[in-house]
Amino acid sequence: MTDYKRIIEQLEAKETQANRQSDMVNHPPHYNKAGIECIDAIAAATGDGFEHYLQGNIMKYLWRYRYKNGTEDLNKARWYLDKLITEVEGYYDDKS
Repeated sequence: MTDYKRIIEQLEAKETQANRQSDMVNHPPHYNKAGIECIDAIAAATGDGFEHYLQGNIMKYLWRYRYKNGTEDLNKARWYLDKLITEVEGYYDDKS
């Protein structure tokens, strides 16, 4: 196998791994049943407490990233932080 082919295969393998990791962060299949995202059901069930739920998950993933899933957990913390920012921005936009 040529060096060029080996490099291409390595890059493709990294891309595949990144795509799998992204799916597990943004839309894990085990959190979507019957077309309902679990996060949406939790938002509906917790009402005003939803921001606290998001905050707790941010803390959890930051706490454990060094011991469990590394950058995947950091990406999950970022996902929850982005969700929290969207919630807070929406709250304050509704108040003005």
